[in-house]
Amino acid sequence: MPSLRSLAELVRAPAALSVPGDVVAGGAAGGVLGPRTAGLAAASVCLYWSGMAANDWADRDLDAVERPERPIPSGRITPPEALGVAAGLTAAGIALAALAGGRRALAVALPLAGAVWAYDLRAKNTPAGPAVMAACRGLDVLLGASPGRVVRAVPAALTVAAHTYTVTALSRREVSGADRALPAATLAGTAAVALSASLPAARNGRGAAAAVPGALAAWYAAGYGAAQARVAADPSAARVRAAVGAGITGLPPLQGALAASAGAPATGVVVAAFAPLARRLARIVSPT
Repeated sequence: MPSLRSLAELVRAPAALSVPGDVVAGGAAGGVLGPRTAGLAAASVCLYWSGMAANDWADRDLDAVERPERPIPSGRITPPEALGVAAGLTAAGIALAALAGGRRALAVALPLAGAVWAYDLRAKNTPAGPAVMAACRGLDVLLGASPGRVVRAVPAALTVAAHTYTVTALSRREVSGADRALPAATLAGTAAVALSASLPAARNGRGAAAAVPGALAAWYAAGYGAAQARVAADPSAARVRAAVGAGITGLPPLQGALAASAGAPATGVVVAAFAPLARRLARIVSPT
């Protein structure tokens, strides 16, 4: 039986701290933050972990050459075990979504699960890969809004999807390194994402609460942006991997900004506070 450490590496356990914020941002935008949000967040984590396990199962032959230290090529987890973990987590995620949010949540969870598997099995190494992964994260935000008016969460979903597109585009150069044009483009995208997350703050009145979205968006842009700037200066594979990790573990401040912009500043600050913990855990188990 695989060890807990090996399973944690297979599913990139620390990266899951970047996932509940999608649902919270969606729930805030949809006006349905509440007890059901926790169940939908748990469903989201299961689906995320399933995608990580399916990714390693699909890439097992390539990883044997490029990343032999990963759980499958190192022999710590067998391919059937990894596939079983992925399938089991997918089923758990769909079931949790149905229990927490009913038919409306199930209507989002099913295409989300399908998009996760489509990315891992077909789209990842194609030009459509970043767009499919972005769709996964966008649907994750909509999952949080599913008990209410999903359409109200579309802007937040598009913002998180745009961020995800930049991270995925960078991740395709984690082994080979990148040219300087790529981090320049993703850095411009990050600036636009941060601006998008901070703009709605004007709708939330005056005072300290109105400043929260902008402050959290700036935190997001500073952390992820600095990592991309380092790639622009030195586009080596190691720098690219670091930027991808920063994009994953630095997502909570963006999600927090979106939640705050939707009228939940205190919740947004709590979500953003997951970022430092995610970075610490990433030193133990890689999020990429």
